[in-house]
Amino acid sequence: MKTPAIRAFTTVCGYLALPVMAAEPVVPGAAVPALVVGEVAVRGRGIGALATRDILTSVDVLGADQATRGQVNYPWELFGRMPGVMLTEFRQGTTSGKFSLRGFNGEGEVNAVKLLIDGIPSNSNDGNMPYLDIVPLVDIAAIEVVRGTNDPRYGLHNIAGNANVITRTGGNYGTARLQYGSFATRDVQGALGIEKDGIAQNYAVAFQRAEGYRDHAQNERASFAGKWFYEPVDGRFRMGLIARHHWNSAQEPGYLTAADARRDPDQSYGISATDGGERLANQLSAHLDAELRSDLSLTVKTYLNRLEDQRWVRFSAGVSQQERIVDETHYGVISTLTWRAGATALGDLSVEGGVNVERQENKSQRFNTTNRTRVSRTRDQDFDFDNLGAYVQATLKPTPRLRVIPAYRVDTFSGRFTNNATGAQSAINDYGLIHQPKLSLIYALTDAMSAYGNFGRTFQVGAGAGAYKVTRTNDLAPSINQGWEFGLKFAPVARVEGRIAVWQQTASDEARRRLNDPANDTENVGRTRRRGLDLQAVFRPDDRSSAWASYSRQFSKILQADAASPASQGREIDHVPHHLFSAGVDYEATQDLRFSAWVNAQSSYYLDRTNTTGRFGGYALVNVAAAYRATKEISVELTLKNLTDRYYEYVWHDGTQSLHSPGDKRALYATMTATF
Repeated sequence: MKTPAIRAFTTVCGYLALPVMAAEPVVPGAAVPALVVGEVAVRGRGIGALATRDILTSVDVLGADQATRGQVNYPWELFGRMPGVMLTEFRQGTTSGKFSLRGFNGEGEVNAVKLLIDGIPSNSNDGNMPYLDIVPLVDIAAIEVVRGTNDPRYGLHNIAGNANVITRTGGNYGTARLQYGSFATRDVQGALGIEKDGIAQNYAVAFQRAEGYRDHAQNERASFAGKWFYEPVDGRFRMGLIARHHWNSAQEPGYLTAADARRDPDQSYGISATDGGERLANQLSAHLDAELRSDLSLTVKTYLNRLEDQRWVRFSAGVSQQERIVDETHYGVISTLTWRAGATALGDLSVEGGVNVERQENKSQRFNTTNRTRVSRTRDQDFDFDNLGAYVQATLKPTPRLRVIPAYRVDTFSGRFTNNATGAQSAINDYGLIHQPKLSLIYALTDAMSAYGNFGRTFQVGAGAGAYKVTRTNDLAPSINQGWEFGLKFAPVARVEGRIAVWQQTASDEARRRLNDPANDTENVGRTRRRGLDLQAVFRPDDRSSAWASYSRQFSKILQADAASPASQGREIDHVPHHLFSAGVDYEATQDLRFSAWVNAQSSYYLDRTNTTGRFGGYALVNVAAAYRATKEISVELTLKNLTDRYYEYVWHDGTQSLHSPGDKRALYATMTATF
């Protein structure tokens, strides 16, 4: 009898045997649905996998100039400049915040975004993004966000889309950046690139320390990245090694009642006096891009991710302080084969097939504590969680105006769970083969306008103990997410691009993590639907100015609630605002003087699935910056964040009351950047 792994392999091999070939390069403009904000450098010729922005339909790219402009405390804040992205700002020590897409919230219950760093999977077991802080800002070359269900390259956590942080590789450069600002914020970063005789070395380092706007909010972080690559003169292959390290030690100011948050938002209760934590994250990866022949490329990545996180937190006076320990080791291989065959009798086609293997060795512990002294053990779990996935994706261009992109992916899982408190072991749910058909279409209506549509299925499986048969003998099926999108990409005149799209995504038996559950289990939400409208535009009226704007209207609904939660029937999913808006403008007054302004806004959201505990969280924040190039090598920049000094907050409900984490008030930062 075939095992799930063998069934997955043979199924994909069957699809790989189909007659498919390769497509011509995609030209910029309305023919490509991807939108680019800022400048993106492209170096070298195209070997390896097909470019994301050329083959998928709902892609947004943030250039390095935007990523390194102004002031951000954490890399996740950069995603606030991307269309349709929602930020969840906890501002609690090492758990500072995250981003989410397509009507999924950032609470950590359903983590629906696959995070990659230079193509390396970078989620924790539960789908959270602790590895995002590992990237120094000065090392970012671009950020790519893919929204929707039609990307076959990734399976696990790729529920609503994925995001890839691309860092600088190759080149000769030197950058040093010093920053000082409000709340005693000090930030020192540096990057160095050395390339000679086919050998490229890239280094980046960052150190940040801040007292924080609120009391008991001191935070200290350090990151390092080293990259070593070799590419011969003929460019037939490229191989290298990347090593990253991140350390973070931080205090947590805790949450306030609604009245106290408004009256004295910078305070921290005495119950949070010993709250805080320390996080260590390491990532090591080896990369190979090889041109096997002129029309055939191979890409192989291997990686090792190591996460150690220890946190003490007390949410309110009525509960005990908790010590939470996460210890995870993930390692795996990703391999992609791409065939670019050129023109054929059927038109221009391409094929790309890939296989990924990931093994996770996870440990999760929790204790009730008093001022960091352990009182009782509430969780002690070890669990292996292994994933094998494979996909095939073809690109067919039967006419000059039509591009058809069918794809198919399958995933399977294995693993075992051990409760160290009792010695009991449990098998993983037999999810079987998870089939994910996908299809994208792009049609150029005119030279200035293209229409596109896509359909796809993604999936959700359990996280933590929720993936195993701990309290039952029957196997749970995965939750299947089925989505579609229709849109128009237009470039009516030179230097203007825009996109309008409508989308929908439904899920069968959506499950969410019980965040404060000692058993580390999940609960069923039911059948859900998310839908929305996205509007985006990028303007470049001349070489001295540019502007961008995006607006998303989104709705979520529980179509069929789980029997255990009848009060949520027909209600909205919590922490999903109906409106998301972002916009920005850059203007070069002279060759040496630049002004920038940007705004982020969202409407309020419900705090729970019954929609009975009020709406909170709406805001509109305006930021401005001015940059002056004093010499060819040195520039200075002033950034004023939250210009109008607006009060804003993150809010959640613990079952008895709303708990509030106020955001930063108006803040000023000065940055000096030297290049050499």
